[in-house]
Amino acid sequence: MATTERGPLAGVRVVELAGIGPGPFAAMLLADLGADVVRVDRPGGPGLGIDPAYDLTNRNKRSVLVDLKAGDGPAKVLDLVERADILIEGYRPGVAERLGVGPDAALARNPQLVYGRMTGWGQDGPLAARAGHDIAYIALTGTLSMIGRPGEPPTVPANLVGDYAGGSLYLVVGVLAALQHARTPGGRGQVVDAAIVDGAAHLATMIHGMLAAGGWQDRRGSNLLDGGCPFYGTYETADGQYMAVGPLEQRFYEEFSRLLGIEDEAPDRGDVARWDELRTLVADRFRTRTRAEWTEVFEGTDACVAPVLSLREAPGHPHVAARATFVEHDGLTQPAPAPRFSATPVSVRSGPARPGADTGTVAADWGVPGLAEPRKDTTG
Repeated sequence: MATTERGPLAGVRVVELAGIGPGPFAAMLLADLGADVVRVDRPGGPGLGIDPAYDLTNRNKRSVLVDLKAGDGPAKVLDLVERADILIEGYRPGVAERLGVGPDAALARNPQLVYGRMTGWGQDGPLAARAGHDIAYIALTGTLSMIGRPGEPPTVPANLVGDYAGGSLYLVVGVLAALQHARTPGGRGQVVDAAIVDGAAHLATMIHGMLAAGGWQDRRGSNLLDGGCPFYGTYETADGQYMAVGPLEQRFYEEFSRLLGIEDEAPDRGDVARWDELRTLVADRFRTRTRAEWTEVFEGTDACVAPVLSLREAPGHPHVAARATFVEHDGLTQPAPAPRFSATPVSVRSGPARPGADTGTVAADWGVPGLAEPRKDTTG
């Protein structure tokens, strides 16, 4: 059931120019934290998308329908911008300007506005105008090269590392930092250029430090945290499922090897030359029992071992269930808003916004009566 709790961003108004991928997710995060997010949908919807009834990235938002290519379209959006704190758009560079809702037009109407721009390549550079998707952005930053087993192609990490980690989360940090500046004495609005290439590269800062210090090899599957280490990886069980293993610290490893039953025969884990031998030993042992049996063995220990659950299994795990990490709203099981706040709780307040369904209420709440007026026919 939805609650009336709004979260720490209650009172913050956000205009989201509809798109796909990292922009909508960033706007969802702001909405989860309590912001009043109004999504400006276009007639016909985005070029790539899912049934609006199941698009969870549009939860906690409201939607208005505006044709930016119509004569009065840009004016309607700028009327909203005048009353907003943040705008989010994910067009290619120059598109918002051509539509009449670029940074110059928006900041002229509202000098305190934070104008958040979400792209893959950024607002400038040789590739700025080119099409792309998550996989290409993380490829050029070197991030993709780290993921996967040696001798095999890099493993595609869905679109989590680029779109959402390197894109959405950096955009949210950027617009909230810019909002803080705009609200300080003498502060003003500004443009936030959030590029997935920048964020995905930034995520690997620690790895670059290790690389410079000689503690990381620039080849896939050869390091402590990339699957090269036999006590940091995944192992198949007797029933074709998997266990995740990560006892990096010595005391945790000792408990792991004892419970796995290899403590008397395992080679020294510090001898990198014998890592293949250790990996084979661990793999052979895990294949002797099912995932459920190994889960019971390691339950309640500090061996740093966990079953690899599927998306449908995860909500039922006792720990995840106890924390209500997943919630159900209007029949849809979904990740709960994160993080959590002691004084300003967050919640799923409403399901996915249907395109244009909230035009009337937004027009009234934001004081933009023209938003709800039908476009005048000028062809007669």
